[in-house]
Amino acid sequence: MSAHPRLSLNQATIKHATLQEALDVTAAGGYQAIGLWREPVAEVGLAEASARLSDSGLRFTSLCRGGFFTMPEGPERRASIDDNRRAIEETATLAAAGAPGSTAVLVLVAGGLPEGSDDLVGARARVADALAELVPDAAAAGVQLSIEPLHPMYVSDRAVVSTLKQALDLAAAFAPETVGVEVDTFHVWWDPEVLDQVARAGREGRIASYQVCDWKTPLPADVLLARHYPGDGVIDFAAFTRAVEATGYDRDIEVELFNADIWATSYAEVVARTAASFDRAVAPHLAGANAPAPAPAPAG
Repeated sequence: MSAHPRLSLNQATIKHATLQEALDVTAAGGYQAIGLWREPVAEVGLAEASARLSDSGLRFTSLCRGGFFTMPEGPERRASIDDNRRAIEETATLAAAGAPGSTAVLVLVAGGLPEGSDDLVGARARVADALAELVPDAAAAGVQLSIEPLHPMYVSDRAVVSTLKQALDLAAAFAPETVGVEVDTFHVWWDPEVLDQVARAGREGRIASYQVCDWKTPLPADVLLARHYPGDGVIDFAAFTRAVEATGYDRDIEVELFNADIWATSYAEVVARTAASFDRAVAPHLAGANAPAPAPAPAG
């Protein structure tokens, strides 16, 4: 069994798997890469997680997640900034442990409106302030902070950054090797400017990661769990993938699925179905689709 050489399984797709289970089933499914989450890494400790990742032979594509720093100055904000500094260190360590071609990308979800606040402008300004604080640490560690815009339905509770343009505008003050953006189809497919902004991101060298999953209605009661396998919904993966490839993006491509039904399915079945859906919906639109894809170049 083998998956497309540029396909990476984001660990959230098999959310209930332990780190070891995730590494084992991903490698057994013929994948070459995986994106990890901080909580399963913390369960075994960073040193042990790094050793297990190294033993798996998988590339490391990203760590989820940092961010959540929209609150006003005070102890809670200081704790958040300190936690993001730890996440930067974790990202650098895991990327060093991954197979050649690993990318030291830390995904940042900005955070929503602080409790009791309606100051959206102020919350967004505090995201910029947090980036300015964290960039020196990221640069020193060789980590790329990746700002992920989330669909506008998450503005109040998860991310005050909703469009690729907003993310790129926030990143513009910093070197692209240190601050980039996530292009996640689920979150930005609706935006009439998105393909132009993908092209802009390419010109500016800021696409840190390309994530693919689908949008399908009706949405579940918990809209966080609304992601579907590529090709099961309405997103135009041909247009998206060709636009991203046209920028010269050659890194791995993650599938990240939040879906209760998928989480209730056996890990091996999910891994196999993810690979099959990627092959149908995404792979035909990659550069050199009729030939083996090259391994991504190492970060930095």
